[in-house]
Amino acid sequence: MTNPLLTDWSTPFDIAPFDQITDAHFEPALEEALTEARAEIAAIGANDAPPSFGNTIEALEAAGKTLDRVLSVFFTVAGADSNPKRQELQRAFSPRLAAYSSEIYGNKALFARIESLWQNREALDLTPEQDRLLLLTRRSFVRAGAALEGEADTRMREIRSRLAELGTAFTQNLLADESDWFMELSEEDLTGLPDFLIRSARAAGEEKGADGPVITLSRSLIVPFLQFSPRRDLREIAFRAWTSRGANGGKTDNREIAAEILALREERAKLLGYENFAAFKLETEMAKTPEAVRKLLYDVWTPAKAQAEADAAKMTEMMQADGVNGPLEAWDWRYYAEKRRKAEHDLDEAGLKPYLQLERMIEAAFACANRLFGLEFTPIDVSLYHADCRAWEVTRNGQHVAVFIGDYFARGSKRSGAWCSAMRQQARFPKVQGPIVINVCNFAKGDPALLSYDDARTLFHEFGHALHQMLSDVTYESMSGTSVARDFVELPSQLYEHWLEVPEVLAEFATHAETGEAMPKDMLDKVLGAANFDMGFQTVEYVASALVDLEFHDGAPPADPMAKQAEVLDSLGMPRAIVMRHATPHFAHVFSGDGYSSGYYSYMWSEVMDADAFASFEEAGGAFDAERAKALEENILSTGGSREAQDLYLAFRGKMPGVEALLKGRGLAA
Repeated sequence: MTNPLLTDWSTPFDIAPFDQITDAHFEPALEEALTEARAEIAAIGANDAPPSFGNTIEALEAAGKTLDRVLSVFFTVAGADSNPKRQELQRAFSPRLAAYSSEIYGNKALFARIESLWQNREALDLTPEQDRLLLLTRRSFVRAGAALEGEADTRMREIRSRLAELGTAFTQNLLADESDWFMELSEEDLTGLPDFLIRSARAAGEEKGADGPVITLSRSLIVPFLQFSPRRDLREIAFRAWTSRGANGGKTDNREIAAEILALREERAKLLGYENFAAFKLETEMAKTPEAVRKLLYDVWTPAKAQAEADAAKMTEMMQADGVNGPLEAWDWRYYAEKRRKAEHDLDEAGLKPYLQLERMIEAAFACANRLFGLEFTPIDVSLYHADCRAWEVTRNGQHVAVFIGDYFARGSKRSGAWCSAMRQQARFPKVQGPIVINVCNFAKGDPALLSYDDARTLFHEFGHALHQMLSDVTYESMSGTSVARDFVELPSQLYEHWLEVPEVLAEFATHAETGEAMPKDMLDKVLGAANFDMGFQTVEYVASALVDLEFHDGAPPADPMAKQAEVLDSLGMPRAIVMRHATPHFAHVFSGDGYSSGYYSYMWSEVMDADAFASFEEAGGAFDAERAKALEENILSTGGSREAQDLYLAFRGKMPGVEALLKGRGLAA
């Protein structure tokens, strides 16, 4: 039987033929693709010809393309539309892929060829992009342990394999806890909830096969429930379930997994000669050192905590006026914050949501990209992995640029959060290929689907990542799109959020779901005036998570991560009624893989730049200034990782920013 994962695709834009692919195709496709990739890598290392950039570095760049294609399809569906078979395959694939990676980095003949080129690079007459690719290739080999010998080499392979298994287990445990839990609501329990939330809860109940409405652990359901439910007892039940994901005992408990991951990371760093994992991880980031990260986070922590404590005092008074004695608790914060927002800004989420239709916010994101970069978005009818998905062809001046796929709705088979990934990255070598980019979100379904303001910001954020992928214009895939320093990758996404707050954008696209009327100017003014509302809370929950992540990795690994988490929060004087945005057992950014490990600070590091970058538009001709947009594309969005991140930002702005723009942007400046 022909395996569609291994044949040429005659689909529009070479999109995977999802309607032909079944779960039974993945394992045989992986085996065949791995065999092919291994042969290609072995041939490069065993080449009798003297090493050249073409027969070594470019050959590596061209190798494993069938494997890349198989995995791009598999990991897309495994993250966004999981099922027991796909979870089983993930567990089976994880050690095999780790072994394959170890074989590449452990190929001494191959590394010798790369090292020879590196030592003689001055005589190779390389282009700047080729010189950068050589540097990045050698660096990735060295940091993976290619220069290790004997027992150290063997141990490094074992560590890499075990970390891959643990990351997969952590993710699947979290998905299980999220998908299994729900709280049924009686009709009486719906009292006080806005219509949009009731509709979403009923839809969730239908999906779960319940007799009535339910609240799940999807952020798009649980956050508005915590905002609007007057039932303090139900808020506490829901909040405790949400914050105990991964820490419920039994087979889905992530606490021991986190401890083992931290220990293995430390051992890995020591094998490579680093003091600890944070020193290893941050070496290639803009921040460079744990001390630089810590300084940024503490500079923001102090004013944020002061603001949060002042807000907590106000809400405690409101709660006591409601006849509730005792301190403000974490399950009270969003409820009284919503009340306070209505009182102070005459703005409430229920009144705002009808103006934030998903369809109109997608149009808004597209329209801003058109005005800034000349991109056009045309719907296309192609087979995709789930009925909820939609696709658009992206063009500029009539020329194909990319394919963009949107998968916006929450479902039990999708892991939580929101992300952008590329099923195919832009490149010109070994052949020209346009990117296929996916935004995955977890918004509540509805007819029409309505977003919170935070949801709308998430949509713009992920679309900023998508623009980074779609506008990429480099030669080599290894440096394409978002293949940049972790503390630089959030710059385009966080910067794009600013366009949601441009008054003319909201005036045009924030239209009422029933009447079609534009958002009234007084509401628009209130929305923009409340942009920094509750920013003390948001900043404290984020910075606390980032500092715990840093302290986990900057020093000896804790035997008990939960005790270490408590120690860090205690040293910070964490406000009683605020918890970490991501507690250790469900901190997927840090424990599902190495991506944001010792790097959760990256969002704030990038925010320092995004606040400054958007200010450059405002200082010029406004949010849609053509020259600034051109500079942004030429120096950041199109360049991928072809130059050092700091050099790219300096080329765009002419200077590096301080923390002042961030504090001003968050309303936390003294």
